[in-house]
Amino acid sequence: MLEGRRIAVPESRELDLFTRMLERHGAIAVRCPLVSIHDADDPGLVDAWLERFIEGRHDIVVLYTGEGLSRLLGFARRNGVEADAIATLGRILKVARGPKPAKVLRGIGLAADVMAEEPTTAGLMRTLSGLSVADKRVGVLLYPGGEEALPQFLQAAGAQVDPVLSYRYASDEEDERVLGLIRELASGSIDIIAFTSTAQVRRLQDVARRFGMDADLNAAMGRTPIAAVGPVTAEAVAKAGWPVGAMPHDSYHLKPLVTAFGRILS
Repeated sequence: MLEGRRIAVPESRELDLFTRMLERHGAIAVRCPLVSIHDADDPGLVDAWLERFIEGRHDIVVLYTGEGLSRLLGFARRNGVEADAIATLGRILKVARGPKPAKVLRGIGLAADVMAEEPTTAGLMRTLSGLSVADKRVGVLLYPGGEEALPQFLQAAGAQVDPVLSYRYASDEEDERVLGLIRELASGSIDIIAFTSTAQVRRLQDVARRFGMDADLNAAMGRTPIAAVGPVTAEAVAKAGWPVGAMPHDSYHLKPLVTAFGRILS
């Protein structure tokens, strides 16, 4: 099904793994990692949040992403308090947005106490609406670009909200490389583009806008089949005005994403 197909891969974290998966199916991976991930710019803010967390100043912790939790544990490790952070996680009520933070928890011998009914901010809100959060101290491990909606919702529900952002996105490829990808999309030489994060969507839009190629990009994305790794990424694609052709049904990882390509091409 994928033999000879040219698939644009904006993934950064697991680029080699994703590329190998595609090549095993005979596809040609067009690499253009759009963003890279780094620790938060101000480690002091994360360290202070960790101190409050370990001191027991939270009743609930909301875990948005696996990356956010992994980075937080990295900060704790470097500060010599990883065991204390894990012990606190073991005691506190843990609400996970989706499978990735749940996987990180399993890696340290823990499990999420509550899973969002859908791995989106809206799904988290619906799930938290069923919990008693009024007057509760809620720590929120945010993700870049999603700093406002959930804290505002929790504050309106009467919670005392303590958010933290443990990582940031940075532009990975130079603008010219991104423009090259946009030109390939516009020429019709890309068979599928596979998005694995909202930051990739925003980066592609930003470069196109700054170089006056947004109309070309939008036209190309209307023609090119688009796959999204999960509902959060799919929502970002839809907000950009582009159609989502395929998404894994219930397991939002790379292998199911590759399987979903078949639904676009069949």
